[in-house]
Amino acid sequence: MAITLVNPSGLPEIDVYRQVSVATGSKLVFMAGQVAWDAKGVTVGEGDLAAQVEQCYLNVATALAGVGASFNDVAKLTVHVVDWTPEKMPLFLEGAARAAAKLGVTPVPPATLIGVAALDVPEHLVELEAVAVID
Repeated sequence: MAITLVNPSGLPEIDVYRQVSVATGSKLVFMAGQVAWDAKGVTVGEGDLAAQVEQCYLNVATALAGVGASFNDVAKLTVHVVDWTPEKMPLFLEGAARAAAKLGVTPVPPATLIGVAALDVPEHLVELEAVAVID
């Protein structure tokens, strides 16, 4: 495994991610931000943040698998959420937990959540991108 996740002493421990990742692999994997599209480009969960978060995580897993990687290889996640407010966190966590259960993983690499005004189309509420490192 090319990624070691760490919560250094002196920083808060956050349940849903680790503060630092150390990558030792030889190939970097960058992907386009993944939105709540199914394989045919149809939006999943229109108006449902939890459903869209789940689909985004599943799409990231599909993209990773396509290059021989998994969530264990992810060094950094960046999440963009339309009209973010802290009150939306339970829905975000629900969608992430549902995806984790389906995938059999606990994706906790360092993450940044950014509130945005809009994404590519009005139906999309969330976009998730990952950087991974593989051997």
